[in-house]
Amino acid sequence: MSNRAFYSDSIALFLAKTENEILGQLLEASTFNVEQTQRDAWQFQITHLKGALERVPALGKVYFEFGIPRLGKRVDVLLVIGNVIFILEYKVGEAKFTRSAKEQVFDYALDLKSFHATTHNKIVAPVFIATHGTDQLVAISLTPQDDGVLFPIGAAPTQFVEVVNQVLAFCPGESFDLDEWERGAYRPTPTIVEVARALYSGHSVEEISQKSASRINLSDTSGAISKLIVSAQESSVKAICFVTGVPGAGKTLVGLNIATQFRKTGNPRRAVLLSGNGPLVAVLTEALARDKVASGRLANKRTTKDEAKRAVKSFIQNVHHYRDECLKDQAEPPDEHVAIFDEAQRAWNLAQTASFMSKKRGHLGFSQSEPSS
Repeated sequence: MSNRAFYSDSIALFLAKTENEILGQLLEASTFNVEQTQRDAWQFQITHLKGALERVPALGKVYFEFGIPRLGKRVDVLLVIGNVIFILEYKVGEAKFTRSAKEQVFDYALDLKSFHATTHNKIVAPVFIATHGTDQLVAISLTPQDDGVLFPIGAAPTQFVEVVNQVLAFCPGESFDLDEWERGAYRPTPTIVEVARALYSGHSVEEISQKSASRINLSDTSGAISKLIVSAQESSVKAICFVTGVPGAGKTLVGLNIATQFRKTGNPRRAVLLSGNGPLVAVLTEALARDKVASGRLANKRTTKDEAKRAVKSFIQNVHHYRDECLKDQAEPPDEHVAIFDEAQRAWNLAQTASFMSKKRGHLGFSQSEPSS
């Protein structure tokens, strides 16, 4: 991984070297002609980080001009401090925190998270620094995708230490093995659409997951929930299960696995996956419908897209519509006996639906949440 960067060192060695030594290594390693503007930008970054990192107690490593695997993009500075990977984008001479800078650093963070194998399960904090900017309100939060990527943080140079400390406090955890992380290869994560298509066509979570530990965890978790569903139905009792885990652990994958496993109409344990993300529901519905039409064509079983969409909509639905319908028709319970709530941090959806469901026949609710939820 250090070969991906023009310069890399432990924070301790970075602080021990002179600015000219570091700049010299950057100039020597550069694969492009270095103009004065780039030289000045590196000089500012080196000076700024030397002053800031002296006040950061955590151990870590610094990488300048870090290349994201296969994508041809270079991050100004990548810092690993504690259990967090910081993506730094410097806008030298800028006084404003522009939308384009925010989108650029966020794009870098998402690309690294998606295409570098050992970053899949790490916390990534994108930070963009306007070198002439004034202090901003520092707000630290995870994206709704719950994938371990923070919302981009805009900061003036004087705020950088504050940003680092706040991020580390927001994302507590043990430092990870840097040697192992650096050995990580290019490996794209399967998108949620690809995962849904694989499960819908009969593949198991073990086949979809790329790491042995993930295969075991996902298989065990799915198996435990499946047993609980059967037990609740056979005993005529209600049950609720919360699946927790670090971002990227596979909580949504478990939910999709259960939904596809118990999706058939007429199944006494029929399941429905509920999401508040309307565009995601629409995309999944379209993708799975196309797959069903294509597979039917290969098997000489003609299926129209409308028919295929109706089949998909029976087990993947918008939680808002589900809730509204439940509240309208309070005389009858929902047809499904297994309700899977994706992104259960949208607690108001869960609470309103659960309030109704608790008065009706036994349902099992599955949700995603972090341990602190």
